[in-house]
Amino acid sequence: MSDSEKDKTQESEEKLAERLEHAYEKMLERVRDALEEFDDQTRPRLRQAVTRARERAVELGELSREEAEHIGEYIRRDLSEAGDFLSRTGQELRDWLRFDIELLEARFLDMLMGAADRTRSEIAAMRETGTINFRYHTGEIAGPGTLYCENCEHPLTLKRAGHIPPCAHCHGTEFRRPKRAD
Repeated sequence: MSDSEKDKTQESEEKLAERLEHAYEKMLERVRDALEEFDDQTRPRLRQAVTRARERAVELGELSREEAEHIGEYIRRDLSEAGDFLSRTGQELRDWLRFDIELLEARFLDMLMGAADRTRSEIAAMRETGTINFRYHTGEIAGPGTLYCENCEHPLTLKRAGHIPPCAHCHGTEFRRPKRAD
C-alpha cells in the first residue's frame, strides 16, 4: 500500500471515529429526552429509551443499524454504571467521573446527569437479573471519565466521549472504572 493510500485510509478511519463519537453524544441526548417525557410512574426502562434513540439514529440515516446497536450498548453501559454509583453511594456524578468537572462541555454534562439520575430506578432490576456489565474494551466508545486497565491498573482519562485506545502502558484492552465502596 502506498503512502497516499495509507493516508487516505487513516483519514477515513479518523472520520468514522469522529462520526461515531458524535453519534454517541446525540443518542445520549435522545435517551435523556425520552426519559424526561415520562413521569416516575410511566417512565420506560433504560433499555427502551436506548432502543428509541438507536432506532431514531437509524431512521435519520445517522448510523447503520450495526453502528447504532454498538453505540446504544455503550450508552446503556455508561448510564447503568453511573446510575449504580449514584444509587449506592449517594455521591455526585463528579465523584463517579473522578476528574475536574470543568473539563466537560456543559451540554454533555447536562445530558449525562439527566439520564444518570433517571437510571437509578433501573439498577435494582438490573442487579436482580445480573445484566450489569461495567467492562470497557478497546475500540468501544465511552463517556468521559477515568478508566483503569484491568491488566496493569494504568489510568486512561477521557475528557469527552471517545473511542477507548489500548492501554498506553501495557497495551491491555479491558478497562473498568475505579472500584467504589457500597
